[in-house]
Amino acid sequence: MRFLGAIWKLLVGIKDALVLIFMLLFFGFLYVGLSARPDPVGEGVLVLDLDGTVVEQPSAPATAELIAGSSRLQEFRLRDLVAALDAAKDDSRIKAVALDLDGFLGGGQTALGDLGAALDRVRKAGKPVVTYAAGYGDDAYQLAAHASEVWMNPLGAVVIAGPGGQNLYYKGLLDKLGVTANVYRVGTYKAAVEPFTRSDMSPEARENMQALAGAMLETWRADVTRARPAAAVEAYMRNPVAAVGSAGDLGKAALAARLVDKLGERRSFEARLAELGGKDSGQHGGYRSVELDDYVADAVDTAPAGPIGVVTVAGEIVDGKGPLGTAAGDSIAEAIEKGLRAGDLKALVVRVDSPGGSVLASERIRQALLAAKARDIPVVISMGNVAASGGYWVSTAGDFVYAEPSTITGSIGVFGILPSFEGTMTKLGLGADGVKTTPLSGEPDIFHGPGPEADALIQAGVDGVYRNFLGIVAKARKKSPADIDRIAQGRVWDGGSARQLGLVDGFGGMDEAIAKAAELAKLGDERGVRYLERPSSLTEQLLGMLAGEETVDQQQPTDALATLAPAPEWRLRAALDELRSILSGPSIQVRCLECGPVAATRVRGDEMRFTQTLLGWLGR
Repeated sequence: MRFLGAIWKLLVGIKDALVLIFMLLFFGFLYVGLSARPDPVGEGVLVLDLDGTVVEQPSAPATAELIAGSSRLQEFRLRDLVAALDAAKDDSRIKAVALDLDGFLGGGQTALGDLGAALDRVRKAGKPVVTYAAGYGDDAYQLAAHASEVWMNPLGAVVIAGPGGQNLYYKGLLDKLGVTANVYRVGTYKAAVEPFTRSDMSPEARENMQALAGAMLETWRADVTRARPAAAVEAYMRNPVAAVGSAGDLGKAALAARLVDKLGERRSFEARLAELGGKDSGQHGGYRSVELDDYVADAVDTAPAGPIGVVTVAGEIVDGKGPLGTAAGDSIAEAIEKGLRAGDLKALVVRVDSPGGSVLASERIRQALLAAKARDIPVVISMGNVAASGGYWVSTAGDFVYAEPSTITGSIGVFGILPSFEGTMTKLGLGADGVKTTPLSGEPDIFHGPGPEADALIQAGVDGVYRNFLGIVAKARKKSPADIDRIAQGRVWDGGSARQLGLVDGFGGMDEAIAKAAELAKLGDERGVRYLERPSSLTEQLLGMLAGEETVDQQQPTDALATLAPAPEWRLRAALDELRSILSGPSIQVRCLECGPVAATRVRGDEMRFTQTLLGWLGR
C-alpha cells in the first residue's frame, strides 16, 4: 500500500508540474503576443494581398470557431486600407503598390469606390499600382481598373456579370419541415418576408429589384470607365461570347479588349515587382516587399484623439451588447455616451453600413445620437454600401446625410415573422393541449399557431412601428408623413434616387462627412478624429492572436470559371444564417433582406448546430 501511495503521489506531482508548466507557457506566449512589435518597415512594394473581404469593421473570432476548428474569411478594414494607401503615396520607402486579388471576395461598390479613389491618389503621386489575379469578377475588376498595370494569368478570364442573380425562397423547405411562417408586415415593397411566403418574386419586388440592379450597374460602369477609359467595357459586358470569338481564348479576349495589360504567370508578375521595388532573394517572390499589417502598424495612427468622434454601425443591428463587427445597440450607444462624458467631443460622424435589424436596438442608437445633438454636437451621417431599414432609422438622427450613388438605402418598412410548428407536430406524432384564462394565455402559440387575438395585436404592433418610422423620417427630412409614405412602403433605393427623393442630402464619403462635421462644429481646418468603439477585451485579443491566419480559408478557387460563382460554400452559409437569424430574431424588425445577406464571414457554433439540425430534418 505504501508503494501504491508513493506512485499516486508521484503521478499527482507530475500532473501538478505539467499544469504549472502549461500555465507558464500560456502566460508567456500571451505576454509575447500582446507585447510583440511589428517588423521594421524597409523599402519596397507595399503588398495588399486581399484574400477575403473588405469590411467597415472586422468581426472578432469566437471561441466556438477555435474549438470547432472552423474556417473564416479574412476581413480587411476599409479605413486601414485607405489610410495605408494615403500614407504610401508620400512615403519614400514605398516604391509601388501591388494588389493580389486571387481569393478576393469583394466588399460592396461603395467601399470599393473609396478604395479605388485611394489607388488613384497613389498613381497621381507618381507611384505605380499593379494588380494580379487568375481571374477578375465584378468587385475585383472594379479595383483592378484603378491600377496602372493589370496582370492576369494566361488561363484566366475577366467575367463581368453585373448586379443580379438568384435568391433563395424557403417556403417549400418550411412546408417540408412542417414550419409555418406567420408573417406581419407593412409596405407594398417589403419583400423581406417573401422568401418565407412564396417560391418566387412578387411583381412588386421584381420591379424594385430590377430598378435597383440597373442603377447599381450604371454606377459600377461609370467608376470603371472613368478609371480605365481605353477598355472596351461596354462591348465586352454586353456580348462576352462575341468578344471571346471563335478562338475561345478568354485571356487573349480580355487583353484585346484592353481590360488587362499583361498576361503572365505569377513568377513574371513577381519579376515585375522586383523591377519596381528592388530584388531580394531572401524574401518570398524575390522582391523587396512591405506587408500590409506591418505598414499599418508603422505608418497609420489607428487610435487618434481628435475632436470629431467616428461611430461605426456595421452589420445586422441587434439588441444588447456584442463584439466588434456586430451592430449591437447597447454597445454602440454606450460607446457614444462614453465619448460624450469625456467632454471634449465637438462633432460626430456616423458611418452606417447596415441593412437594419432590431427596432429597439436601432432606436437605442438613435437616442444616443439625439443626446449628442442636445449638447449642440453636430451629427453627420456617412452611408456606406447599405444604410437601409434600421440603418436608415439610425441615419435620421443626422444633421446632414451623405451617401454615394451606389449606396443602397430606404427600405422604410416593418415586418415581423413568428414561426409555429403545427405541421412539425403532426409529422412527429406529437400533440399539445392546455387551458386558458385569457385570450392571450400561452400566446403566441408555437404548437398550433398564434390565435386571432395574438395575430391582431402583433399586426397592430407592426403598424404602430411603421407609423413611428414614418414620423421619424418625416421630421428628419422636413416632410409630411404622407409624403414619406409615398416613397416608403419598404421600397429600396439607390443613392442617386434617394438624393432626388430627399432621403439624403448629398454625395460623398468619409472625407466629405468629416469636413462637414468640422464645418458645422466651426472647427476651421481641424479634421482630427477619434474612433468611438467598444475596446477589445483581453479575451478577444487572445482569441484573435490564437486564431491568427490558421482559421482563414486559403483554398478559394481561382480558376476562370470560379470567377463566375465565387465561394459557393460561403454563399450557402450566408443563406442558412439568414434563415436562422430571421426565425430566431426579434418579432418585429426594421430590416432589408432585399439588400443582400449580412456577410457570413464565419461559422459560429449556433449556426453550425442550426445547419446540422436542418440537414438532419431533411434526411428524415
